[in-house]
Amino acid sequence: MKDRVVDWGYAAGWRVVRSVPDAVARRAFDGLADLALRRGGPTSRQLARNLARVVGGPPPPSLLHAAMRSYARYWREAFRLPSVDHAAMVELIDRGTRGAEHVREAHERGRGVVFALPHMGNWDAAAVWLIHNGVPFTTVAERLRPESLYRRFVSYREDLGMEVLPLTGGARPPAAVLADRLRAGGAVCLLGDRDLTRSGVEVTFFGEPALMPPGPALLAATTGATLVPVSLWFDGAGWGQRIGAPIPVAARERLRDRVAQTTQSLADWFAVEIAAHPTDWHMVQRLWLADLDPDRVAGTARPAGGVVRAVSDRWDGAGG
Repeated sequence: MKDRVVDWGYAAGWRVVRSVPDAVARRAFDGLADLALRRGGPTSRQLARNLARVVGGPPPPSLLHAAMRSYARYWREAFRLPSVDHAAMVELIDRGTRGAEHVREAHERGRGVVFALPHMGNWDAAAVWLIHNGVPFTTVAERLRPESLYRRFVSYREDLGMEVLPLTGGARPPAAVLADRLRAGGAVCLLGDRDLTRSGVEVTFFGEPALMPPGPALLAATTGATLVPVSLWFDGAGWGQRIGAPIPVAARERLRDRVAQTTQSLADWFAVEIAAHPTDWHMVQRLWLADLDPDRVAGTARPAGGVVRAVSDRWDGAGG
């Protein structure tokens, strides 16, 4: 019954929120964000702990208030995105985009492109912009419960033009499909600041050890694809994004070391961008080792996770 209620809630969101005037939806979601902050539930508490690492101490109430409203804005826009004027949205995003030349240059190389993003701003709006500019891409979705909710999110993103692979339960492992797409010269977009697979790479992030997914660096290292970092933020009524210069894959003998060093370079790039727009970093889950469950930390806190280790052993043995 709980799963059904969650699914019905999201279904209602997509139907109701997109049908009311934007000003009404904005007031409602701002109010929900303010209420969540006053109640001090797990989401707002973890957001405060995460932002404390970014600003170097307890985040000011004004920062938390803006961050919760930014998170609520993401969900409001997600519910309304299927019915908004995408051409007008792309025009606004164009005005707030820095580094668009890196997209063109990477795509023209024909080697495949891995776009790695933190949980910032509105990544679905950025997807609309990228697809509109002639760069369709493949991504991976966490398998949500209930299954009907997962299918709803997949349908939502496929309707925007993405190819969506399940993190688990697919006909083939998502890493294999992503590698095929990249070797064919395609593009892949991955959120790169939160490990979901229990095979994270340990990095230093805002001065503390944290786990990040090896996927972006691993795919770039094994396929020759270009690794391009992207940050996103809200800019008034519009959107801002910075597309960085490609991050070179570290030149190390062993694949696990290349992946670990490249993931650290990606984490360093993310840290600069998050520090510049802390209110628009929507990380409401545990990320740093100090916040994670001790049993999980003991099983995963290592320079390169299980997926990387298995692949690197194979490649190192073959002289790759």
